[in-house]
Amino acid sequence: MHYNYLTQDFAVSPQIFIQDVPTIREAGFRTVICNRPDGEEVDQPDSETIGHSVREAGLFFIMLPVKAGSTPSSDTVQKMQEALRTLPGPFLAYCRTGNRAAQVYNMATQNV
Repeated sequence: MHYNYLTQDFAVSPQIFIQDVPTIREAGFRTVICNRPDGEEVDQPDSETIGHSVREAGLFFIMLPVKAGSTPSSDTVQKMQEALRTLPGPFLAYCRTGNRAAQVYNMATQNV
């Protein structure tokens, strides 16, 4: 599993899978954020399945989907800001490649 730190407490990654959850926990992440809508690809695990595994591992999970090729909505950006204020870090956000996750984070923190 590969992830890229944007800050000391926030990293982004491509799609995660159930088998990645122990590694995510061992790396010290406390909250996982899904920025990928369900159903983009046939073999993509759905957010409910990932979220269940993440929560079973004792971590927090939230879903803030951003459609591929679109700009994150102001609602999504506000929800990211709230998550960063209220949920424990470090955070790992994912989408198909990590780009949308980085975009949401950058928009949520640009005026903070």
